[in-house]
Amino acid sequence: MTFVVFDLDDTLYLERNFILSGYRAVGIYARDQHGIENLEPACRTVFASGERRRVFDKALLSLGAMPERDLVQDLVRIYRGHTPMIALQADADRALRRFSGRCALISDGPAKTQAAKVAALGLKDRLSPIILTGTLGIGAGKPAPLAFEMLEDATGLSGADLVYVADNPVKDFVSPRRMGWQTVMIARKMRVHLSPPPTTDHAAAHRITSLDMLDDCLTRDPKD
Repeated sequence: MTFVVFDLDDTLYLERNFILSGYRAVGIYARDQHGIENLEPACRTVFASGERRRVFDKALLSLGAMPERDLVQDLVRIYRGHTPMIALQADADRALRRFSGRCALISDGPAKTQAAKVAALGLKDRLSPIILTGTLGIGAGKPAPLAFEMLEDATGLSGADLVYVADNPVKDFVSPRRMGWQTVMIARKMRVHLSPPPTTDHAAAHRITSLDMLDDCLTRDPKD
């Protein structure tokens, strides 16, 4: 039996949709609470330029507003805490149906933010266990092995009976590879993280562009 463990961002849904949803929430808040107009399109412009760090600072500067620390922290709070307008990718929904009862989640990120994504995507009853590394303490995020060890303990499975499907080779695959898991990188066209694996140990065994291709990568048939 192959048990499939999914990442969340850019694996089951497009992370950029969460980002744009967050910019919308921040734009409304900035207008209503701080009198700053057009922050949403300014953030979108910065993001479209390829910038992934200090987006709010640069967007504010482009509008002639000073990115004061308290203001930026306030915007980050709204961004991380907003109710996201996101949806599963169609191929992800099909994969969850195929592996129903045999799939779980390991995801990095702020616990409250990731939990809101899980709720918005309706994943609570479709994946078990759901392990959010943000709830586990400092240093527990990938590539640390803790979440993968917890998954093995929860399922009683190990090695090639488990497969991790994720998008970011910088951190996602090195630990499960060392533990003997199967590894599959989902390289969606619109994904946010484009960095190559820093070493061969960080690379997944397989690379696909759709979860409809997942079954062909596995050494054990999902219907076994």
